[in-house]
Amino acid sequence: MSRESQTALPGTPDRPELPGKIPDHLRAELIEFRRDLHMHPELGHQEFRTTAAIKARLEKAGLRPRVLKSGTGLICDVGTWDGGRPMLALRADIDALPIPDAKTHVAYRSTFPDRAHACGHDVHTAVVLGAGLVLADLDRQGLLPRPVRLLFQPAEEVLPGGATDAIASGVLDGVGRIIAVHCDPRVDAGKIGLRTGPITSACDRLEITLAGPGGHTARPHLTTDLVTAAARVAVDLPAVLSRRMDARSGMSVTWGRIEAGHACNVIPMHAELSGTIRCLDINAWHEAPDQIHAAIDEIAGMHRAKSEITYVRGVPPVVNDPVVTELLREAMAARLGKESIEDTEQSLGGEDFSWYLEHVPGAMARLGVHTPGASAKRDLHRGDFDVDESAIGVGVEFFTAAALLDGRRSRPAG
Repeated sequence: MSRESQTALPGTPDRPELPGKIPDHLRAELIEFRRDLHMHPELGHQEFRTTAAIKARLEKAGLRPRVLKSGTGLICDVGTWDGGRPMLALRADIDALPIPDAKTHVAYRSTFPDRAHACGHDVHTAVVLGAGLVLADLDRQGLLPRPVRLLFQPAEEVLPGGATDAIASGVLDGVGRIIAVHCDPRVDAGKIGLRTGPITSACDRLEITLAGPGGHTARPHLTTDLVTAAARVAVDLPAVLSRRMDARSGMSVTWGRIEAGHACNVIPMHAELSGTIRCLDINAWHEAPDQIHAAIDEIAGMHRAKSEITYVRGVPPVVNDPVVTELLREAMAARLGKESIEDTEQSLGGEDFSWYLEHVPGAMARLGVHTPGASAKRDLHRGDFDVDESAIGVGVEFFTAAALLDGRRSRPAG
């Protein structure tokens, strides 16, 4: 890339002139809004206070948000949709995680001992709220090329995700494209990560119960050695799948819980295993349940154990549409220059944003939240997770530019 293109000014082909820069007072307000959510995290389907706070701020701006039928989460259209050209939707997830907040050095740490915004959903919410407020101001000035829908979705952390209920309630009616961001502690604040095609993994949950008659550890040959059977399932299932599934699918089975027995000299009658199944390829994801059921039955049968399998479908991979991804790339370049964009890899994390992409094209970007130059990188789903709050303003600018560019390109000819 030439020095000229790296330092191109707004109004050039590299960085077209776009209205909607976020004012300083709104940056400060959104940081405080995010901190308030961080102090009052709510779990999936329980986000009543969060929903009320978002609704109140949108109404203060003269907008008309609509709470979802479930009672939490809401949608809000900026501008009036006439039933013609489909809208662009900006999606945020609003729920927290059931883990303790381990941050002791900040005043805005969670006020609940067993809940925390350890995945950045408070940031996502502040970003979409801020974008909505900026776009609403542009709409009042006649500068919004077409309406935009704000979608604040509950229960992303609850499999198979609150997106399925939101879709069933009609949040995509009138929507032609959808975009989202997810905090990424590996990317510096001021930057975003983009990828065309799959950017996350499929994620399902697996529960296995093994049963046998039990017995004395002195005579395992007369019964079912259920602890050994459970151990073999835990070890052999991933190995068997590695030879039955295409290695390029990235299939991964990881156990989070194994329980069996209560005494050292008693072979138990029950054993339980639970874990997750992650997969990078959507075709392999569709094939996984049948392959896993068959493999478990075979392994358990070799040890004379009876198996009961509960396979909980989670989410497919998020597969970014190439056209929408390019829109996001151009939007970020227009706001902060091409140097603010980096390529990102596909992760094994799951995201229920994928369900929207079963219905409309869209894309998810990774929003950098790591303070540039800082050595610590607090990962997602950890109690000490926190963000560089300058990322909120970056996300607002990014979404605003995407909405404006998308609207301009969708204008009818003439």
